Amino acid sequence: MRILLFIFLFLISFSGGENMKIINLPQPDFKGKISVEEALKIRRSVRSYKNVPLTLKELSQILWATDGKTADWGGRTAPSAGATYPLEIYVAVGNVEGLKPGLYYYEIDTHSLKLVKEGDLRSQLSSAALNQSSVKTAPIVIIISGIFERTTGRYGKRGERYVYMEVGHCGQNIHLQAEALGLGTVMIGAFDDERVKKVLGIKEDVFYLCPVGKK
Repeated sequence: MRILLFIFLFLISFSGGENMKIINLPQPDFKGKISVEEALKIRRSVRSYKNVPLTLKELSQILWATDGKTADWGGRTAPSAGATYPLEIYVAVGNVEGLKPGLYYYEIDTHSLKLVKEGDLRSQLSSAALNQSSVKTAPIVIIISGIFERTTGRYGKRGERYVYMEVGHCGQNIHLQAEALGLGTVMIGAFDDERVKKVLGIKEDVFYLCPVGKK
């Protein structure tokens, strides 16, 4: 029995403890305090945020709204051409209650986070985004990236257009959910693509940086 326990502990250590880096998010709410119409009316780009942390529940809700799962068969909050789902969602965490700073990958199927890279990346991302302060000061920055081939493999060159459409759907979802939670965000597309990818350590094309924080 002791030998088996030793082997088990060794394997965990050897694997880098990956299982310890999975964070199950709180279940999202499916009914908010304001209507879609109200959220649409008050939606604005917000670039300044209070220096207060987000809760894990708020982070969970925002990520689910971005491109979360809404049906057992795989349907999501944002439409996708031919259900090819080319997008990947990351979040650079700087100030969230109970969550260490770092880059996390949003596991859509399980509504969980996987730690990709430790450390606060907001300053580096801000530098790569033409020194836009909102990226540096927001508690979190949602990164919408994607793999064109998932969609172009079915639709050819035109599939690139469909990917950009899907990015827009997700961006609007973030805006409306942020308003419903009393938070602010702004869609940032002005950045050095290669520098952002280097900071994040990813190969996917990056489309949006979306800082989110309390107004």
